[in-house]
Parts: sequence; C-alpha cells; structure tokens
Amino acid sequence: MTVGIASPARDLPALRVVDRVLETLRQDPRLAQRVIVRPHPLLLIVRKDSAAVVIAPAAVWDEARTMLRPFAAKLADGTASLLLFGRPRDPDLDGAVDRGLASLLPDEPSADELYVAISGAFGLVDARSRAESRGRWLSRYRYELGELIEIAKAISTEREIDRLLDLILEKSRFITGADAGSLYVVEGDEPDPLRRTLRFKLTQNDSIAFDWREFTVPVSPRSMSGYVALHKAALNIADVYDLPPMSPFGFDPSFDAKIGYRTRSMLCAPLLSRAGDVIGVIQLINKKRDVERRLMSAADVDALVVPFDERSEELLMTLASQAGIALENAILYAEINRMLEGFVRASVEAIEQRDPTTSGHSRRVSDLTVGLARAVERVDRGPYREVRWTKDDLRELEYASLLHDFGKIGVREEVLVKAKKLFSHQLETIRLRFDFAIRSLEADILRRKLHMLEKGAQVGELAALDEEYVARKAEYEGSLAAIISANEPTVMKGGDFARIEAIARETYSGLDGVACSLLTADEAKCLCIARGTLTPTEIDEIRSHVTHTFEFLSQIPWGKQFRRVALIASAHHERLNGTGYPHRLHAEEIPLQSKLMSISDIFDALTASDRPYKKAVPVERALDILHYEVKDQHIDGDLLQIFVDARIWESVVDPPRSR
Repeated sequence: MTVGIASPARDLPALRVVDRVLETLRQDPRLAQRVIVRPHPLLLIVRKDSAAVVIAPAAVWDEARTMLRPFAAKLADGTASLLLFGRPRDPDLDGAVDRGLASLLPDEPSADELYVAISGAFGLVDARSRAESRGRWLSRYRYELGELIEIAKAISTEREIDRLLDLILEKSRFITGADAGSLYVVEGDEPDPLRRTLRFKLTQNDSIAFDWREFTVPVSPRSMSGYVALHKAALNIADVYDLPPMSPFGFDPSFDAKIGYRTRSMLCAPLLSRAGDVIGVIQLINKKRDVERRLMSAADVDALVVPFDERSEELLMTLASQAGIALENAILYAEINRMLEGFVRASVEAIEQRDPTTSGHSRRVSDLTVGLARAVERVDRGPYREVRWTKDDLRELEYASLLHDFGKIGVREEVLVKAKKLFSHQLETIRLRFDFAIRSLEADILRRKLHMLEKGAQVGELAALDEEYVARKAEYEGSLAAIISANEPTVMKGGDFARIEAIARETYSGLDGVACSLLTADEAKCLCIARGTLTPTEIDEIRSHVTHTFEFLSQIPWGKQFRRVALIASAHHERLNGTGYPHRLHAEEIPLQSKLMSISDIFDALTASDRPYKKAVPVERALDILHYEVKDQHIDGDLLQIFVDARIWESVVDPPRSR
C-alpha cells in the first residue's frame, strides 16, 4: 500500500524495514508493558498510558507527511514524539523537531537502538508534560496568589463587621468553587469553650433564595461547626448524608428539606484570632465542577458536585487565617468605637449634670448639626453644591457637636448655673443686711422713746416716732423689693438703674454705730446688668469654655479620622465678621462644620423650653433672629437657608413647637 510515495517499488524496502522493526519491538521484553499498534503499513505506535511514540521511515517525512496529520495535535502539545529511521532528504530538520521529532535512527535499527530511542522519546514526553504541568500549576498558583492578595486587601480594609463577614464568606466560596456557605461567630468569653455559643450570622447560596434568620447553637462536638470550633481544625466531608458510623457529629437534613436544597460536600474551617482563639467558623457547601451552573435538582447535584479537594482546603485555611485577623480587628475596632461612644456620652452626661438647666442641649445640637450637614450634601446649587461627607466626617461632626460645651467643666459651677443676677448667697446676705437695718431702726426708735419718756414727753411726741419707724421700715422693704425685682434676668429700664444706684447710696447703722451701705459696689454692679444675669467678667468666664473645650479635647487621641473634633467644637462661637470668640476668626478661617454648629446652637438656645431664666421663643421667631444674625454677618446665610428649606428642626428628638 502506498500513501503519497512515488512508486510501490520504493515502498517495499520501507515496508520490510517496518516489518522487521515491529518484530523487534514485539520480541523485546523491555517493551512488554508498552502497547504496540500498526495503524498504517508504514507507521508504528508505541503507547505508554496517555503518551505515544510514532515510528516511521524517513520517506514518510519526505514524501507522505500527511500521514502524520492524525498525530499532529499530540506531537504539537508534547504528548507524543516522533522517531524516524533512515536519513531524511530534507536537510532542514528544524520543522521536524518543532513537530515532535525526538530522534533519528539507522536504516535498520537494532533492538537496543530502538529501546534507547523509544525510552528517550517517552522521557521527552514526560519532561514536556511535567514542564507544562508546572507551567499550569505556576499559572494557577499565580492566579490564586493574586486572588488571595486582592482578597486580603479587601477584607483588611473593611471595618463594618456585617459587611466583613459577608465579604469573607463570598471570597471563601469564590476561591473554592462552593455553591453555598454559612458563617458562624463565637459568642461568650468563658474559659471553657463548651460554655460558649455559635451564632449563625450569615448564609449565601448561588442556586436558591430563601428566608433565614440568626440563631445560636452551643459549641459542641455534636455539630460540624461546633466540632471545628472545639478542635480548631478544618473538616472536609465528601457527603454529609454518608458520614462514618463512629462520627461524633451528625447532619440535620431538615434544613435541606425545608428550603428544597441538597447538601453534599462540605468544608469547614475555623477563624482564629492572633492568640489562637476561635472567633468564628466558615462552612462551605457543595463544590461544583462548573461554578456557573446552578444546583436546581438532585440530578444537578449528582452531575456537578464534587468533594472539596486538598487544594481547596489549603486555600480556605489560608484565607481563614487572614479573615480571622481581619475579623478580630473589626471586632476590636467596633469595641473601640463603642468605648469612644460611651466616653462621649458620659462626657455629655457629666456636662449636663453640672448644668441641669441645659439638659438635652448637646444632643439636640448634635442632631440638628448632623441633619444640616446631610441637607447640605443634597443641595444642587449654591456655594455648597459640591460638599460631600464621608461616614467618618459625619461621625466626627457628631462627636464635635456633642462635646461642643465640654469645656464648661472648667467654668465655676456658680457662674455656669447662675439663673439670677445675684448669686443666692449674695441675695441672702442682702436680706440679712436689710433685716439688720430694720432691727437697728427699731432699736434706735425704742432708745429714743425711752429717752423722751425720761424727759416726760407727751403721747403725741411718741406717736411721731412710731410714724417715723413705719415710714423708714416701708422704705427698707420697698428697697429690698426693688432689689429682688432687679435681680430677675429681665431687660432693665433706665429708671431701674437709678433706683438701684440710689439704694446703693443709702446707709444703715452698724453694730459699732458706723454708717454702712445697703448695697456694696459689686452687688449694685450685678443688679445693674442690662440683659441676662452675667457681669462682663462672668461672661468672659463663660466664654472661656470654648478654650477649655479645645484644650481638653486636644488631649484625647482621636486618631486620624476624628483629628479635627477639638478644632470644630471650639469654633462654634466664631462669627463670620471676626467678632466671635475665642480667636476672632473670619469667615474663611472658620471650619464649615463649625458654621453648621453655630446655627444649630443658636436655634436650640432660643427654642429650648428647659431654661429657667428665659422663656422659649417660637420657631418662627427663632428663625427671624437667625436672619438678623445673618445681616449682622455672624452666621452663614446660605447655610441658614438650607436649614430653613429642609426644616431641620423637625427631625430633632422632642422638637420645639411653634407657638
């Protein structure tokens, strides 16, 4: 038979050589384990597992190369090699080498030459196979390493525990090809792990959707997750419905029955903290041959689900080690946040305990300010249309607003809670002074009566002394009443100042007979306060609270994300025109957050109904006053308009009502 060779006469020598080579191969005991076939009179195939060696005369290469076409793919991918006996006429054999040529043999090779050549050819196939396998493994390793690095970046930057858990489970399923999975978090800090519980925190499933809720199970070897939590080791099960008879744990099929799902292969791994404590358990379900397919029936499970292999277990344990640290960090971060929240609220409580008259003010200002900040972010025109806040920005603003009056702990309590122009002890001293003056007057009248009786005075003369006593006593009582009236934190009229100054010039006789003033200069100064209850010195002392706020809050290590708390809190009394305090900052120097807080602080101070020294004003009147503040260049008009348009006060707990 000829295939592309010039003539039958030329085929005969080649055919006879192929016959002899075939006979030699079959008689060689060293090739007894090889499969030898002759698919064509001029071709021999020696097989070893999936590898093959093709043997042909050189004439096939020169004149009938198409005969090798059925083996081209295997020769190209290295799973087959080519041996030629005889000398090819083609002087350029590079193409032959590229097509899998392993060796050239003599025209009539001996058994040893054939054995060595065939062994070398299989060795070349094995080498190429190992090289390609290493290449595929390296590519897979690089891919997996890249994925693990990306996963590590993702989970190490997530601080919200719920989102982190969702990310951990999602990535665990991704790198292992799992169809579904669940995640448990360990609760309790008892030394005995058997006294702790596992909270079913999360579940994911690519094939079906179903309703679920959190629940807890004890840490116990009777459940797979509990077993993993106790032993701190992975658990790989090929079929949960076919557990070994002596297995300490079991599988409850009721959940599968309830949601219409079939669990088969399962891989569980612990999440460990830095100290090696179990803080969670990942449970992966049903590794799939094709991750794009859904498991909609038992037949799908039979066709697509395979056991989790060793590599999947290695990958999951690698990810779990990273995830455990990330989860521990997130838990610690959450604890620090709770501690910070507790500190802030305790500080607010301490402030309000010192000044009960402003109870709730800090919380209301915080709610108003954060609400205004969110409203600013929603505007689409004006100078603030591009303002955007991060979650940390809003938290920073909340803390600064809650603590904006923190410095009041550095202000004297009697000044801080001063509801009248005089301190209570000052008014009591004045009362005693007037009482003494009246008693002194009475003693003086009685002394004068006695003296007149000794001289034989008439009844009419004694009656004149009684009238003098009644008149002078009435004057004292009137002066005291005027003082008590002036002590109220109301706006004083000009005549009131004159009356207080006149009382201050009045005297009474002391025990030593020396004339004493009914009012001291300091008392008269306090009673002549035109508005409110504080003297200029006391006002300065109250204003110093913002300086104390900055000094106190600056000592707290807020961290990078909340580093501006002290600055924002201490600038809420600054005014756009530079007349505010404590630093007389101008508009461009005042933080935007402080400008927001200024509006909230003034609004709440006006509308608060818990101030004993003043009445709350209606919302409409408070807004009018704020507009006057804008005209005086104290607060920002654009921000106030946003405040009004969004009706921010309606979102505040116990909002002030219009009157």
